[in-house]
Amino acid sequence: MDIIEIEHLKKYYGTVKAVDDISFSVREGEFFAFLGINGAGKSTTISVLCGKEPCTEGKVRIRGMEVGERLGEAKEALGVVFQDSVLDKSLSVYDNLRLRAALYGITGKAFRRRFEELNALFGLSFARRAVGKLSGGQRRRVDIARALIHDPRILILDEPTTGLDPRTRQTIWAIVHGLRKTRRMTVFLTTHYMEEAADADRVAFIDDGKILACDTPINLKEKYTGDFITLYHVREEELKNAGLAYRRTGEDAFRIEVESTRRATELILAHPALFRDYEIAKGKMDDVFLAVTGKTLGFEGKEEL
Repeated sequence: MDIIEIEHLKKYYGTVKAVDDISFSVREGEFFAFLGINGAGKSTTISVLCGKEPCTEGKVRIRGMEVGERLGEAKEALGVVFQDSVLDKSLSVYDNLRLRAALYGITGKAFRRRFEELNALFGLSFARRAVGKLSGGQRRRVDIARALIHDPRILILDEPTTGLDPRTRQTIWAIVHGLRKTRRMTVFLTTHYMEEAADADRVAFIDDGKILACDTPINLKEKYTGDFITLYHVREEELKNAGLAYRRTGEDAFRIEVESTRRATELILAHPALFRDYEIAKGKMDDVFLAVTGKTLGFEGKEEL
């Protein structure tokens, strides 16, 4: 069952086509990654999906409800962690969560019960401290707890771990993946960290407002990348004489790209003298992104739309 449906979505700002006729769906319980450089249209898509901005054309449905027509009901299904924290820094963690819960009619004993559930998940021992005095990792945990206060079916994460240390990122993802298993929660992610996207059920690449590819990580790797052989302690002259296409990656290391593991095996058998010291690696999602968009996935580029 599709829990998110986007059909021919367009969002224009004057002559700027931030999102230009995109269509895709997300299945219930799926981990869906949405990737693109800054300015590709990721955050604009999320803004429309959450009802923050109207679309220029197209349809967006959440659990079968059109966002433009039944916004209130559709938003009940969503928990959103925006790229920039929306917490009130002057208030305590507890009060931030209490005020958010009240918007959904969760008050009194019901809120206290929900807070204890979130406390067990996120370890909110600092709940009485002002948000402005928290570390970046602590604040991000509260951002996600806030998004989950009303027990939504869909969690939207817009660059949730940017700027966090590896240990904090690992902690946050352990919580998110735990929720997916226990609650069959749908997760919609935008990220710059390719290792996070590699765990997704499906990945969509957006560039200049258009979706260029959408499939499982395995299928994308098979279609857009091959294997990479790194040879060590060989002379460049040997590679030239063998007629192999290569590029230097170190003082005495050369990289050869092949379309499959089978082709790598054929090369090893055909040129055993060259393969004295080598390693073979599968293509990664970074390689897929480069092949699909012609760009690298980083923080460079124009301001996010």
